[in-house]
Amino acid sequence: MSEKFVVQLSEHAAASHWGENATLSFNEHGATVHLAEQETLKNVQKAARSIANQGVKNVVLAGDCWCTETQWAFYQGFVSPKTLAGVEFAQNAKTDSQELNSLLRSATWAREMINGTADDIFPESLAGKAAEFIQSLAPEHVSYQIIKGDALLEQQWIGIHAVGRGSERPPVLLALDYNPTGDDNAPVDAALVGKGITFDSGGYSIKSSEGMLGMKCDMGGAATVTAGLALAISRGINKRIKLFLCCAENMISGHAYKLGDILTYKNGTTVEIVNTDAEGRLVLADGLMAAGETGAPLIINAATLTGAALVAVGQEYNALFGLDKEFVREVEGFAEQEMEAGWPLPLEKWHQQNCPSPYADTANSRAQKGGGYGGASNAAGFLSRFVPNDGKGWVHIDLAAAFNMGSTGQWAAGATTVGMRTVARTLLEKA
Repeated sequence: MSEKFVVQLSEHAAASHWGENATLSFNEHGATVHLAEQETLKNVQKAARSIANQGVKNVVLAGDCWCTETQWAFYQGFVSPKTLAGVEFAQNAKTDSQELNSLLRSATWAREMINGTADDIFPESLAGKAAEFIQSLAPEHVSYQIIKGDALLEQQWIGIHAVGRGSERPPVLLALDYNPTGDDNAPVDAALVGKGITFDSGGYSIKSSEGMLGMKCDMGGAATVTAGLALAISRGINKRIKLFLCCAENMISGHAYKLGDILTYKNGTTVEIVNTDAEGRLVLADGLMAAGETGAPLIINAATLTGAALVAVGQEYNALFGLDKEFVREVEGFAEQEMEAGWPLPLEKWHQQNCPSPYADTANSRAQKGGGYGGASNAAGFLSRFVPNDGKGWVHIDLAAAFNMGSTGQWAAGATTVGMRTVARTLLEKA
């Protein structure tokens, strides 16, 4: 018997003794995944998770039935925070090995960041690791700046500084320039903005212990846009793109921001803090203004922003928002083409007024649990105050599908990387 656990793919049904409509059967060398007529990729991923749950650590995918997408679905189901490798891909005429390797490189980096502990992945380290990762892919085309601590105030990045000032680890803004044109004066074709809250205690609006447990994942937006840019570079994008990561720890101390504080942003917007746990939108506001200053006609931001998005679309979809409805529909299509699920939720200009304040232009939320009704749309409405051109060419991705607290039939616990491919495809199609 081979020492390797070999997994084959079959277009034929499993023998009846494996159960009715079984998608998985076993033999002396390993297992066979049987394709179903519907939800093929989901069933392949579930079969991979079942194999991993048997304690199998390393598999070889073999045979001519495997293609790029089925192999990637298997990989996504097989890996876990403890095992990010362990899948040897099949080499055949249906497989784009270069694409698989690009997906693997970007997804592995994103998982390492999102699943990493807050002791290891803190604001400055996240920014540095992101810059190093992108620079490793195109060293001659990448430059960056890390704006740290009180230097944020000097440049009027008020939100990042306010959220992060309660931590001993200073907040930072990463401003990275991927410019393959060789022209320092070339226009910026797209800007990416990611929420990089490396740990979210909730601040003085403190989370419960169970609600705080997974909050190392709250920098998932930063990891997703960085990995998406890396994937686009690997796929050959030759446009100038700027990346802004808004990184902070939301902690409690004598220096932390408080309920009732009023922040005055660079664009003059005043914001009353009614919930220190609605911090993601506060840091993203700075990143969106920085993106707008580049003149980029395309702006994509991603964030693990609201529990309301999870309630609305579950963990199978990411929620999509934008005032530019045609563009949002295009992004929904790009997500589908990349085998990721995205679903538009409502956003209108009047959502900007849904968190009123008697003391400022707006509050950062409503003083109700979860931000009240329509919380995800109201958060998107807040963000829309800080984008240029009345939101044309801007999409906000609320990453409901990016992280699982526990394992499911399809995913191990931890980061999923869902959203990474959507970002990459949008850059390639629209930048």
